[in-house]
Amino acid sequence: METNSVAFFQSQHYPEPAHKPIVAALKVKNPQNVGSLMRLVDNVGGDTLYLLDDENPKRESSIKKTAGLSYKNVKLVAVSSEVFFQSIPKDYALVAIETNEESTNVFTTKLPDKIAFLLGSEMHGLPEKHIARCALSVHIPMTGRCKSMNISHALSVTLFEWLRQQLFIN
Repeated sequence: METNSVAFFQSQHYPEPAHKPIVAALKVKNPQNVGSLMRLVDNVGGDTLYLLDDENPKRESSIKKTAGLSYKNVKLVAVSSEVFFQSIPKDYALVAIETNEESTNVFTTKLPDKIAFLLGSEMHGLPEKHIARCALSVHIPMTGRCKSMNISHALSVTLFEWLRQQLFIN
């Protein structure tokens, strides 16, 4: 059986979330991760991916290849952390996707409707000073032996849990 996801999802009648999520990632090094993050933002109706304190140029062709059609749908904005923090709308809650002493299980945490997700770099995560600026931190429970997750996988789990809470829980 051959499937066509575009045709399939056009035939479905899922509502859109009332508010678009904001997504920002700090010092992402891998261009394929950038492309994957763009695709995920597009999957849930977002329109911008913020790259914070981006230090190294990335091959646009690698980002495009991984992002696919989302490369045209999602704006990629490189900005300093400070400028980003100041630009978050006042009625949005900043949520860190990060394991730390204060983080809560993403599956048992009520996520805000108006949300800005903050992810850390692939190697070092988020610094304490960034976590301190967040309204809350969430982690993804991992019961297997591996206790780490690729940045795009972490965003995927968290974004879709937010979407589930927005659209499929009364």
